Amino acid sequence: MVQMTLRVGETSQYMVLEAFGAPNITTMDGTGQEVWIYDRHATVTRDQSGGFSIGLGVGGGGVGAVGGLGFGKRKSKTETGSRTMTLVIKFNEAKIVSDFRSRSSSF
Repeated sequence: MVQMTLRVGETSQYMVLEAFGAPNITTMDGTGQEVWIYDRHATVTRDQSGGFSIGLGVGGGGVGAVGGLGFGKRKSKTETGSRTMTLVIKFNEAKIVSDFRSRSSSF
């Protein structure tokens, strides 16, 4: 989403606020450019369910009689992980994006 939203030389601070909300940190870099930092954390829970069934067919003596047995069982497995995303955006004096970097990780 970052690459689709942010365009160097085009995206204004207002557009960034509309897309990402308020930044976690605002500061100035060594050259005097305003810098916004977004640091987001999320806990991701994934639930996986599975099952199986067994069928049994019985034919006898050419009569064609068929009997059946069905069995089903459901299993559930839950996995929990964390995702982090850090986005650093620099703005020029006209309040337009001059550079940005993003990093994400999952564990």
